[in-house]
Amino acid sequence: MPSPPTTAEEARSHALRQAARGLRAAIVALVVSGVLGAVKVVAGVAGHSYALVADGVESLLDIGSSLAVWGSLKISMTDPNKRFPYGYGKVEPLAGLAIAAMLIVIAAVLGVESVHEIRHPHEAPAPFTLAVLVAVVGAKELLYRWLVRTGRDIESRAVVSDAWHHRSDALTSLAAFVGISIALVGGPGYESADDWAALAACGMIAFNGALLLGSALGDILDAAPSAETLEKIRATAGAVEGVTGIDDCRARKSGLGWLVDIHVEVDGEMPVREGHRIAHEVKDALLAARLGVLDALVHIEPAGGPLGGKAP
Repeated sequence: MPSPPTTAEEARSHALRQAARGLRAAIVALVVSGVLGAVKVVAGVAGHSYALVADGVESLLDIGSSLAVWGSLKISMTDPNKRFPYGYGKVEPLAGLAIAAMLIVIAAVLGVESVHEIRHPHEAPAPFTLAVLVAVVGAKELLYRWLVRTGRDIESRAVVSDAWHHRSDALTSLAAFVGISIALVGGPGYESADDWAALAACGMIAFNGALLLGSALGDILDAAPSAETLEKIRATAGAVEGVTGIDDCRARKSGLGWLVDIHVEVDGEMPVREGHRIAHEVKDALLAARLGVLDALVHIEPAGGPLGGKAP
């Protein structure tokens, strides 16, 4: 296990390595989506299955979500500058927001088309489409599990959203499998079963999209981290020698890490130089704590004095 970051530069370097993992994951997802999408569209047209064609179109659209992830992580790696002193980390949840919105739009479009196919019966699907779907569901589920694990490891909202995009693709493929099976077993009169299955899958896709939309909006609006993460930040700062208490602590997401603002209490009679030293030690402790802290602004408060416990 690599040593933890101990400076702001090392913390940023760690974040860049994490972003590089996300970039590689996005490229793999892009290639897999392209191959599977083409296979499903061709098999769907040849096998007279609208559910499989619609599923293939969604897979091809997954290429767009993977490109959005790749681009957002690439931009988020850009160094801060005078115009954007906090960096470009917000681009990453914006990509997650776009992917979530794309999921909802795809669900709506496929839902409308599914209803159209239900109202206009078509030829029964060919049996070989089932074999195609079995392979697709397996590949997409494996891709989902790998992406969601990578996204959680690097704390990337965009990568996790992209993972759920591929899980939704696996769900539509599974629904298509069930529908085609019913159509083949039931015979004449059951041709629209795969369309009903596609419609049910659209509901699941829309639900997942709504959940991801809320998560991405939370990051964009600087939602606080979990109570557990905040408590760990406070405990880490409070363990530094010379710190007598924590007055206030806030954190907001920036790309793949957190920017922390914390007010720590020290002896009010302490020389300014000593308080300054403690502030640096608090910052170093937070960077080294494996909490995903990219940077920390530490404010010193006098303990027990007129300003003790009251942040300006």
